Amino acid sequence: MKTTLRNTLIALVTFSSSAFAAGSGAASGGGLLMSLFIGFFALIIVCQLVPATIMLIGVLKGLFGRDSKEIASH
Repeated sequence: MKTTLRNTLIALVTFSSSAFAAGSGAASGGGLLMSLFIGFFALIIVCQLVPATIMLIGVLKGLFGRDSKEIASH
């Protein structure tokens, strides 16, 4: 059992070494159009984070801020 496993691993490493040495054929970089496409969607996400952050700050102030009626009664 151990020799079979060892021989299988040796064969796997030996025959796949050329695949590890090969360049990345599918990942050609994408070019300018791909960069603009990704940048456009990144800009959309960033523009949605600004109002979401402002709303989160408002909610936190409402939850943890002092109530105006409570301050007036003291």
